[in-house]
Amino acid sequence: MAQNRGLMVRRQPGDDGPLPQKTPLLLQMEDIAMPEAGPGEAVIKMERVGICGSDVHYWQHGYIGDFIVGESCLMGHESSGTITQVGEGVTNVNVGDRVAIEPGVPCRRCTHCKTGHYNLCPDMAFCATPPIHGNCCTYYKHAADFLFKLPDHVTFEQAALLEPLSVGVHACGRAGVTVGSHVLIMGAGPIGLVCLLVAKASGAASVTIVDLIEQRLEMAKKLGADHCIAGTTTETPEQLAARIESTVGHKADQTTECTGAAPCISTAIYATRSGGTVVLVGLGRPKVEIPIVNASVREVDIRGIFRYCNAYPVALELVASGKVSAEQLDLFVTHRYKLADAVKAFETTLNAVQTQSIKVMIEC
Repeated sequence: MAQNRGLMVRRQPGDDGPLPQKTPLLLQMEDIAMPEAGPGEAVIKMERVGICGSDVHYWQHGYIGDFIVGESCLMGHESSGTITQVGEGVTNVNVGDRVAIEPGVPCRRCTHCKTGHYNLCPDMAFCATPPIHGNCCTYYKHAADFLFKLPDHVTFEQAALLEPLSVGVHACGRAGVTVGSHVLIMGAGPIGLVCLLVAKASGAASVTIVDLIEQRLEMAKKLGADHCIAGTTTETPEQLAARIESTVGHKADQTTECTGAAPCISTAIYATRSGGTVVLVGLGRPKVEIPIVNASVREVDIRGIFRYCNAYPVALELVASGKVSAEQLDLFVTHRYKLADAVKAFETTLNAVQTQSIKVMIEC
């Protein structure tokens, strides 16, 4: 009989307060129940799961915003696999299909869902966002209408990367990146790098990326960045913005801010042309001070994003068509582990500066 095991974060014994007090939480492989497909659902034999920064944050801190780990939570949401069972009424996928898994399942009934903004659904059930369990496990059950069949030439690893790529698709869409755009990206971590890939695939004339870590800038250059600029901790946001403009020769049409750090948000505003757009992708402190008057009088639009919506089909097409190439995605994944070594995979992600990891992938 098949066995189901998964990577769980769990509160330590005696820690039962409103917020976890004993951190980091326990992180361990556990035996879990074998899922059964209900109506409209499918069971997937998991193949690949990428590790996201949010997974590590839940492990280290026990919560993100209002999402708090109760007793335990199964990690993982960047994933792909093979369907082993389908429930009643499922017509879009069949047993044996290779699929990418869009991890968020909305209610489908509220105003947000009906107007196409289902990422804002207040009843969203999102993998590995407490109390919803994730899918870093052997077998997993999911709503079938949020599964996407893969072309034969798209690998499981590439399919798992559709999740972070979808963030890039949504961010670039909110920013208005198009053919001929001059794009600035603040932060060359995983999300900054997928914004780079999507911006280039969307026809951007130039993409400039800024980071403090040289190794990440080297990766950005390999992935196609036109200008890689090392930030410093001594420059003011105005000074850094001026240096970016001097290096590139002009301000950006669109900027995606992927760090969440207040100085970087300010730099993004100063470095964006009048009438341009800044999209806030990274999440930092709940309240930050920014040069709002500068943005207002120059009509620099400031937009937020929350996850993504209607982006998986676009991300899949970018990969299947080669606009985001197999070679680029292979570079993006720097470390690979088996499911049995998932704890070590999380430790590698936690210590990204020392391990020089970008995206860590688990083979289930």
